[in-house]
Amino acid sequence: MTLFVSFRTHPAGGSVKGAELFECEHEGEWPSQLTLSITPAALASRWRGKDLLLAAHGFNVSQAQGIRSLGRLADAIGLNESEAFIGILWPGDFWIPAINYPFEGDTAIKCGKYLADFCNRELDTARSISFVSHSLGGRLVLEAAKNLNRKVRGICLTAGAVNRDCLTAQYASTAQSAGGAATLASHWDMVLKLAYPAGDVFADLLHDDHALLTAALGREGPLPSPPDSIHPSQIPDDSNPHYGHGNYFPPTGVNWPSPGPWQKVADYIARTFRNPRERWV
Repeated sequence: MTLFVSFRTHPAGGSVKGAELFECEHEGEWPSQLTLSITPAALASRWRGKDLLLAAHGFNVSQAQGIRSLGRLADAIGLNESEAFIGILWPGDFWIPAINYPFEGDTAIKCGKYLADFCNRELDTARSISFVSHSLGGRLVLEAAKNLNRKVRGICLTAGAVNRDCLTAQYASTAQSAGGAATLASHWDMVLKLAYPAGDVFADLLHDDHALLTAALGREGPLPSPPDSIHPSQIPDDSNPHYGHGNYFPPTGVNWPSPGPWQKVADYIARTFRNPRERWV
């Protein structure tokens, strides 16, 4: 059984709503729908006294795709008895992909605040809380961590579609107070090379936390000489295979290849969950 917290009003597109918790069972392929909502009180024993990892998918991921990808990630991490996992489903899949970052950034921020409220209200019995994200999900988990009423154990941002200075500027206090903030980046990420700067031009007009044409965290990593709380990893340019934007989290499709490059990322996520100071190699 895998737990999901949803902020979606519709399986595809739609707007943001308050947190709703679901328990999802699968045998073989993951289901595409969440049909049974569960009250947090009924499932409190699933995270009480445990190290809890909350995982957020990126933008342009439907509900069904998010269930499959995050469910596969939970399986790949291999949780032990002292650990728990909750997948975060959020509506970042409506705008045109190449420019949806500046608009869906607001959605991610709103979901992050709702997630923080949910954590503060319902997950206070967890021994610790950590976050992992892909792409624009990084904005969501950083916003959640910023508004949490407890210290975050760890944050892992893979292919972060956020400004590379975010951990030393807008979310500096969040990164410094966490047990560790790990980042994973690749120069082979063509989405962040081409689409992110184009979208960021629009973001400059909409937000006051952006510098014009700043590179993405998930492509260049944080700025040089980051604080000791930040632990960057840059996938080598000569890695085989090369890591593009879609190689970090498990595939979202019904038919999916295994093994794949995402499995090494899943291992990295598992290691940073247990020790936020872990590196890629």
